[in-house]
Amino acid sequence: MGTIHISPHERLKKYALKDIDELYNDFHIKEGGLTQEQIEQMRKQHGSNHVSYSLQVHSFFQRIKRAFINPFSVILFVLAIVSFITDVCLKSNSGRNGTSVVIILSMLIISGMVRLIQERKAGHAADTLIQQIKTTVSVYRQGQQLEISSEELVVGDTVSLSAGERVPADLRLIEAQDLFVSQALLTGESNVLEKNTNRLASATQIPLDRFSNIAFMGSSVISGEGKGIVLAVGGSTVYGGYLSELQRNKHSFDTGANSIAWVLIRFMVALVPVVFVVSGITKGDWLTSFLFSLSVAVGLTPELLPMVINACLAKGSSAMGEKQTIVKNINAMQSFGSMDVLCVDKTGTLTGDEVILEYYLDILGEESREVLDCAYLNSFYHTGVANHLDQAILKCSSMPGRENHFFSLGETIQKLDELPFDYERKCVSVLLSVPEKENYIITKGDVDSVYSRCQYVQHKGQTLKIDTADSGGIHAIVDEMTEDGMKVLAVAYKPVSSQSRLQMEDEAELILLGYVVFFDAPKSSAASALQKLEQLHVQVKVLTGDQKSVTLSICRRLGIETEHILTGEEMEELSEDEQLLAVEKTTVFSQLSPGQKSQIIRMLRENGHAVGFLGDGMNDLAAMTAADVGISVDTATQAAKESADVILLKKDLNVLEQGILEGRKAFANMLKYIRITASSNFGNIFSIVLASAFLPFLPMTALQLLLLNLLYDILCMTLPWDRVDADVYEKPSEWSGKTLGRFMRFFGPLSSLFDLATFAFLYFILCPALLGDNFTELSSAMQSQFAILFHTGWFLESMWTQVLILHLLRTKQLSILRSRASGVVWLVTSAGLLILTAIVYTPAAHLLGLAPLPLWYFGFLAVTILAYMLLVTAAKRWYIQKYHTLL
Repeated sequence: MGTIHISPHERLKKYALKDIDELYNDFHIKEGGLTQEQIEQMRKQHGSNHVSYSLQVHSFFQRIKRAFINPFSVILFVLAIVSFITDVCLKSNSGRNGTSVVIILSMLIISGMVRLIQERKAGHAADTLIQQIKTTVSVYRQGQQLEISSEELVVGDTVSLSAGERVPADLRLIEAQDLFVSQALLTGESNVLEKNTNRLASATQIPLDRFSNIAFMGSSVISGEGKGIVLAVGGSTVYGGYLSELQRNKHSFDTGANSIAWVLIRFMVALVPVVFVVSGITKGDWLTSFLFSLSVAVGLTPELLPMVINACLAKGSSAMGEKQTIVKNINAMQSFGSMDVLCVDKTGTLTGDEVILEYYLDILGEESREVLDCAYLNSFYHTGVANHLDQAILKCSSMPGRENHFFSLGETIQKLDELPFDYERKCVSVLLSVPEKENYIITKGDVDSVYSRCQYVQHKGQTLKIDTADSGGIHAIVDEMTEDGMKVLAVAYKPVSSQSRLQMEDEAELILLGYVVFFDAPKSSAASALQKLEQLHVQVKVLTGDQKSVTLSICRRLGIETEHILTGEEMEELSEDEQLLAVEKTTVFSQLSPGQKSQIIRMLRENGHAVGFLGDGMNDLAAMTAADVGISVDTATQAAKESADVILLKKDLNVLEQGILEGRKAFANMLKYIRITASSNFGNIFSIVLASAFLPFLPMTALQLLLLNLLYDILCMTLPWDRVDADVYEKPSEWSGKTLGRFMRFFGPLSSLFDLATFAFLYFILCPALLGDNFTELSSAMQSQFAILFHTGWFLESMWTQVLILHLLRTKQLSILRSRASGVVWLVTSAGLLILTAIVYTPAAHLLGLAPLPLWYFGFLAVTILAYMLLVTAAKRWYIQKYHTLL
């Protein structure tokens, strides 16, 4: 095929300049579409159509790679190799011992397998949820028209497009009927472009996004129908090319994760070389010191951090699924939980989904069936995205006694052309052919917009010229209704002779007929939901394209503060600094274009807010993309659902409130693990640094340190199922390297005080009592036994204190009885402590370099733990008073 060796963008330019027949010939496509053999060949040559970051869609081998190839695994593998060389290769036959190698490799395999199993479970749960809102595309294959997932498309497929859909790949159009698209996601411009099938004369003077015969992935079909051949898929598309940059700008998850990682790296860089040098100088064994410093590097890091994060997010997304909230992008959970500003459209969110046509009036406010007939024909022949207003008008066809009348209108009057709605014109026009009469243009839309295009008014058969500069007459009729919360559209017409095509210039010198008036009642649940969101410290801002007076009426009924309200036009008159200030003070924005909605959201993010946007229409796409987390509903347009990070199965703010709660709980449990584990590990390493300077042996072997941290992390795997205090999830949370470092520096050294006390007890009391003399007076063999007893004592003390302090630091409550961990956490941590303590008294202890201790040691351990918990409780009180938070 002639397309294999050229880039996707060059392919777009090449076929924009060619006739459709040449496209069919080059791709060997028949009218019935690709064959199965061609589909497989195209997928192999050009890849899949997957560019979404929504769910962690990875193959089994990719999951294996992530589970086993990470910094922790690499360091373990290096330790295994070094241990193999030192314990097996460099030792004589009698001295060879491969136990350390076996244990280290077992740790590597176990940690990898736990993560792999957890991620597969999360993946299956996510796949189950995503099937509920999977978007499909109509494609022609092997002589049949099929509905398939958009991700299954390949280069050469023939795709059908219709209003409300999102273009699933870069297409060369082969059919187009009144096809208008919005490329707002690609260009940031809200204007609507008409597409056609004509080959371009030249591609050198026209920007790629202005190619009239190419429909780009990410574009939204505003009206009309079309068909196209796929030229590029996935990351090779124009949209896919910059999607990665869009993701980085959109979500704060990676930013937060990176800040956490850098804090740990800085601690590692500061401490690990110190451990290596101090141990090497005091012990004289540089190879052992090197191994130990590597284990310190691992010990400072929460080794199973990726797995615990994934488990928390998966558990949270599963819980949100039970609350009618589907998380498409699992990383958006963090943004969802930290969201402090929620921007919503008015229609369907604050008001009901069913709009009712209340009145059809002439220019003086009297009922007019002629106005209704014209409005009906305009809505009937409008091929744009379905909307509540058109649906309300079309329902009049079932009015008792008038069914035949409206049926006759649709049968006898035919559409010749149309101009779909866009946010520049704010109206829609259709050109109709009326039997035995002239053709007519009927325009329906925003009152001011339509009125500015009118030169005449008609009342009871009389047509009078008007002064377009004087709109007082129309507002005398309209304003009273809009102030009552009603939506008013103007209806106008113009007879034309034999015209068969419609241009924007034709929307002039119209005759104003009257108005259609709608009522969209506030939702009964909206007021209480707004109060709940306020209690969760989420500020709700209304961003709507509706008229100011209508928006004010609805917001006042729901108790939304309306003292500060701005229209899109008023926003444009402000300077950039004034706009940044205005978006903070203003609660309600009206008469906004899609571009202005996204601009407001970007400004809120610049001001430091985590912003969510709830929308369901084509005009919401730009705002959803600009927000930290885009939220839509399962009844939204296909394009809106594809753009969203979170899908609500019910368009209700109460559902959203429940989803926010679950998101915050999952995030809080994730923070517990990161902060408690990192500070605990830091305390251990700080103790090692101090001990290494004074002890004649290492306070714990590299293997024991790795094992200690791995076992502790495995016990922490229960945290995703832990309870979360109400005072934690009542406010938005964010993760920050700054607060993590502060937490580590404060609580980590506290454990070191008791570690040093344990060192002193073991070195000066317990070990000499059991072996009969001080370390320096013992033989070499007895010194080894001394070290083993010492290692065992600190291993147990460290494990007990880490696990019990986890229960203390997981809550702000000073008493753990006021906020007890979940049953799962208690059961697993208690069983884990008992099992790990019992191991010391089994033959397995010898393999780990541990030995049994006398029971009176546990008396000392109990006193140490009690004193430690009392000190941490007092320190926690002081920390909360100073910083007003714990996690």
